[in-house]
Amino acid sequence: MSNNQKTIKNEVTLSGVGLHTGNKVTMTFKPAPVNNGYVFKRIDLEGEPIIEASAEYVINTQRGTNLEKRGVVINTSEHVLAAVVALDIDNIIIEVNAPEPPIMDGSSKHFVEALEEAGIEEQNAKREEYVVKEIISFKDEETGSEIILMPSDEYQITTMVDFGTKVLGTQNATLNSLSEFKTEISDARTFSFLHELEMLLDHNLIKGGDLNNAIVYVDKEISEATMVKLKEAFNKENLTVKPNGILDNLTLRWANEAARHKLLDVIGDLALVGTRIKGKVIANKPGHLVNTLFAKKLQKIIKLEKRNYVPKFDLNQPPLMDIHQIMNILPHRPPFLLIDRIIELSDTHVVGMKNVTMNEEFFVGHFPGAPVMPGVLQVEAMAQCGGVLVLSTVPDPENYLTYFMKMDNVKFKQKVLPGDTLIFKAELITPIRRGICHMQSYGYANGKLVVEAELMAQIAKKPKE
Repeated sequence: MSNNQKTIKNEVTLSGVGLHTGNKVTMTFKPAPVNNGYVFKRIDLEGEPIIEASAEYVINTQRGTNLEKRGVVINTSEHVLAAVVALDIDNIIIEVNAPEPPIMDGSSKHFVEALEEAGIEEQNAKREEYVVKEIISFKDEETGSEIILMPSDEYQITTMVDFGTKVLGTQNATLNSLSEFKTEISDARTFSFLHELEMLLDHNLIKGGDLNNAIVYVDKEISEATMVKLKEAFNKENLTVKPNGILDNLTLRWANEAARHKLLDVIGDLALVGTRIKGKVIANKPGHLVNTLFAKKLQKIIKLEKRNYVPKFDLNQPPLMDIHQIMNILPHRPPFLLIDRIIELSDTHVVGMKNVTMNEEFFVGHFPGAPVMPGVLQVEAMAQCGGVLVLSTVPDPENYLTYFMKMDNVKFKQKVLPGDTLIFKAELITPIRRGICHMQSYGYANGKLVVEAELMAQIAKKPKE
């Protein structure tokens, strides 16, 4: 199974009304470049501002998950995002001409259908995925809502809901694979209790409710005045309460439709983490508040782990290239040959190693009594790893030299001292073209990142003697 990023093949547009505004909304899904992620674009505003689907922009979770960036708002983002995640899409632009996507039937069904109509295509870039290695949890002590994330072979979600009312009771729902979303979850519609609906009607907050897009659980006696308001809101001449305690504006698609919709919301809200998740979510009494608070926590954990991430390599295994094989490729020679082994090599990356000893000539003057490996030589060693990568693409590497073209964003994090073992990893940012290698490089020692840089080099034929 490919682990490359994906976007949609074609644009696709759908229209409806906003649940709370009642205004007609047109929304267009558009393909997006690699590493774009999910973004909303407000084409009704000057400059067509963009809001990234990120937990950092959550401003409130009243009646949905609402985002704001520099005064630009997107409301009720979760149903659309759930569909995008479930269809294995990594990059997409969601254009809307209003503050909220259309509510459609209160589920993700129509969004899934539109995205499938647009088609999905693979992109030429690896997908980033957060692999859960230990349990991560968050609990709202006030409500008792809790989310637990644990290791799993794929993204799975279980929701357990208990609203403390006889009409709804306790419900559970489980999604074992995102491939089941379309048939098992996408049709599950949003719901509301009568007492909540009365408040929304009194504040004129569900103007789009005439689409019959919300299940109403009747948890109290309906007054005559309330019944009049409900008939008007749902555009029905007659309304009654079914034996199962549900207003007859809609018929349940599943007995546990409420739990399934809560699961849908969890997927949509956790899309705001901004990274694919490989793990199992167990959500007890989930809601937009606890979902997004957990998303913010997970987003911070992932950023911190990225910053401190050190790849692990088995240095006891025979190297892919020893020093003699390296010298068959690189033109460098001691004392300026700064890598001892190549551990991994592919079309897009290379991993090399250098043992730093007190015998290095540069320690004589850098510095007497306090030996430290010069930063410029750390960068040079990373570049030599990149030289192996690019020279391995030509049949006669011994006839080429490598030259630096530029270096950007060079950062030195830790000192490199005698006795350290340096591990360098370089990954292509763009494919090698015309002998030009553009790569992101990292150096690690003692379980820490010590140096990083964006490097560009070019190979050229050796001048004839």
